[in-house]
Amino acid sequence: MTCFCITDEGKIKVHMKIQQILASVLIMVMGVTLSHAQEVDADAELAKKLANPVASLISVPISYDYDENFGADGQGAKSVLTVKPVIPFSIGEEWNLITRTIIPFIDQQDLPVAGLDESGLGDISQSFFFSPKAPIGGWILAAGPVLLYPSASDEVLGGEKWGVGPTVLALRQMGPWSVGLLASHTESFEGEEERADISLTYAQPFVSYITKTKTTFGLNTETTYDWESEQTTVPVNLTVSQLLKIGNMPVQFTLGGRYWADSPDNGPEDFGLRAQLTLLFPK
Repeated sequence: MTCFCITDEGKIKVHMKIQQILASVLIMVMGVTLSHAQEVDADAELAKKLANPVASLISVPISYDYDENFGADGQGAKSVLTVKPVIPFSIGEEWNLITRTIIPFIDQQDLPVAGLDESGLGDISQSFFFSPKAPIGGWILAAGPVLLYPSASDEVLGGEKWGVGPTVLALRQMGPWSVGLLASHTESFEGEEERADISLTYAQPFVSYITKTKTTFGLNTETTYDWESEQTTVPVNLTVSQLLKIGNMPVQFTLGGRYWADSPDNGPEDFGLRAQLTLLFPK
């Protein structure tokens, strides 16, 4: 009879082989865990940057707003699809320049009077924020000029005036919370003489909270005061946003509603809707 026996030397080799396999598995598990942790940290940082209007992040928000109850009879409605690319530029070791461009495509029905419908490009505005790369006293600060271009495809969709003015931002981020104020003032200086001058002050205080699942709850007002007509517009916006990936591309989806706390004569009333898709291009 043949006897198959494992010598002490063979046992040692088997134990060493098992240890090598276990070590390889442990390294793989640690690598996957570390990679996942790094991805989670990157997503958390990305969600935090999205709460900062002047973050050093290339993004292209595409938003859709719907409002109604315009006009003396309350029958008017307005839809605005807005493309808002944000592009940062590094200026030396201490400063960033962030450009924020607002390109609106407008569809309005029974505006400014019943029976008048118009669709097309509205007036484009563009802000240039100069911002220190490091917070100052815990605050992210930015300031620069804002320009208004008379780009509307029809006279009823824009003011037919060139405009310019200052814009500022102050933001503080504390853990999952972001609190800040974005403000600007625009004065017209050239354009069609028959059209009314433009003198608008805009203030957007905002607060947002980011959960561990990268869901962001946001609340803001977009107050505009028209110094020419002495009228105020105050929509209060409540939004919910979710950061996720489509393939390897991070995107953020936003849904929300607003209540018109105040609006000009013949302006929108009651409630409106907002939806937004933000394309992100992190470095």
